[in-house]
Amino acid sequence: MIRDILIHPDPRLKKPCEPVAEVTAEILTLASDMLETMYDAPGIGLAAPQIGVMKRIIVMDCIKDGPPEPMVLLNPKVLWSSEDLATYEEGCLSIPDQYAEVKRPSGVKVVWMDTEGLAQERMFEGLWATCVQHEIDHLDGKLFIDYLGPLKRQMITRKMEKLKRERARSGADY
Repeated sequence: MIRDILIHPDPRLKKPCEPVAEVTAEILTLASDMLETMYDAPGIGLAAPQIGVMKRIIVMDCIKDGPPEPMVLLNPKVLWSSEDLATYEEGCLSIPDQYAEVKRPSGVKVVWMDTEGLAQERMFEGLWATCVQHEIDHLDGKLFIDYLGPLKRQMITRKMEKLKRERARSGADY
């Protein structure tokens, strides 16, 4: 089921999320809905708080050409970050049509629980590294615009407030 994506500013996007205690049918349904919502948007990553669920769950798929590689990460945590930095132009499904360059570690080692309840660990590089860091930030109540200067951040926030007002007037329910 495709879920509504929260638009910044929304207080839920600024709150830390609760860990997933165990893999349940509800968690599996949520993960499936999140992947469907992400692909429909379209995006390459989505965190549970972006659909109003305050749980430490992210989904991502950074494959643009070729067969999809959907990933579901429960309670993801960065264990190691490279000293080398990479700059990517980031966007966010909760901040539509706004992009800015963000500098992050070019490689990260992440540990998480998969949908079978098993621990997983992987090195991510390139776009995958940027995406996983961006999504984990969501779980900690941080947005990519928090890396920007105050003027640029305020400008984007004002645009999102205007977008939300326009959607409210047109009858959109988010």
